Amino acid sequence: MTEVARFDLKLDAVDKDLLARAASLMGTTMAGFVRSAAKEKAHTLLEQASRVTMSKRDFEAFNAGIHGAFSPNPALQAALAAAAKVKRA
Repeated sequence: MTEVARFDLKLDAVDKDLLARAASLMGTTMAGFVRSAAKEKAHTLLEQASRVTMSKRDFEAFNAGIHGAFSPNPALQAALAAAAKVKRA
């Protein structure tokens, strides 16, 4: 069984009336309406936050970078050499 958690919300009278009217149109309770609307909004925001968007120019540069030939820069070459020395010791 799913654990139930309580969430209290204070509204001014105008907002409460707005939600009550909307819930009535949907044929549900205010709690059901608020729960549904909040979950929908949360899913949308989380989905948007997990996406990376970039311009066509940036995508082409990114794509070339991950599919092109790789050559380590001097800092990486030095780090690899240092790691190899530690490994041999």
